[in-house]
Amino acid sequence: MQQAKATTKAHKKIVLFFLLTRTCNARDKVLILFFRHVPNLESVSFLLLPSLHHHYKTTHSNVVRFSNASSFIHSSVISSITQAKMHHNDHIPVHHARASNPKPLKLNRHHTVRYYVHRVHESLTTRVSKMICATFLGLLFIVGLITFILWLSLRPHRPRFHIHEFNIPGLTQNSGFENAVITFKVSARNSNQNIGIYYESMGGAVFYRDQKIGYTPLLYPFYQEPKNTTEVDGELSGATLTVSSQRWSEFQSDRADGSVVFRLELTSVIRFKISTWDSKRHTMHANCDVGVGPDGSLLTNYKDKRCSVYFS
Repeated sequence: MQQAKATTKAHKKIVLFFLLTRTCNARDKVLILFFRHVPNLESVSFLLLPSLHHHYKTTHSNVVRFSNASSFIHSSVISSITQAKMHHNDHIPVHHARASNPKPLKLNRHHTVRYYVHRVHESLTTRVSKMICATFLGLLFIVGLITFILWLSLRPHRPRFHIHEFNIPGLTQNSGFENAVITFKVSARNSNQNIGIYYESMGGAVFYRDQKIGYTPLLYPFYQEPKNTTEVDGELSGATLTVSSQRWSEFQSDRADGSVVFRLELTSVIRFKISTWDSKRHTMHANCDVGVGPDGSLLTNYKDKRCSVYFS
């Protein structure tokens, strides 16, 4: 009889353990494992977690029927277990493990102090160089801007020369070289708006086939106002004109072909004047290509032709 009761009691514990493990969380399962090995469950029934009875009553009818038949779990204990179970069912304890503070990595220096000093010195040198370059470029930009503004306001121009007359009266004579005369008239214009020109001296030379055949002084020093034109007249004869019989024969040969071409070159030392400021001296050259016909007069296609001007 006692053996049968013990067997029934053991079966009841096994069934209760099975039902509880199907619905309990991990913490309750640990307690159930503990109660499974306790010989007298009534003496430790107060240790059960509160919240099982109501939960099992509503969801597992078998557990309710079995718990009513059980004689070793008190109803008040199961009621408290059920209430605690409902309150704590959705809260899972989370434990945060604090990571140990990592040790600071040791900085491995692969360079010497001299290296870093050199780097600092190089950096300072680079900064100073950049500052000097920036200052120089800034000043250059300012000077260029001022020069450009002055150029726009002044608009400097070179003097302009035009050939109007060039004659050799005795070209029709075969022996005219003995009394050869060359006369010419050139205009010099200052087309600048606010710049005057000082002519310190001026001379005229005549070339034939790149050979100089005469030279004469033309004007004394003078000042030419802006937007002003000066006529320059010249005559070469006698000592200022050197023409041999052979050269005169060449003139006659070209005359037979229709024209004799000469080059008149005017040379002068000039200075530009802007308000109270005078520029340095420049040597000016004005080259005028001229051609005369059989009668020794300037051909129409050369009349009023502009002469090229350059400085040396």
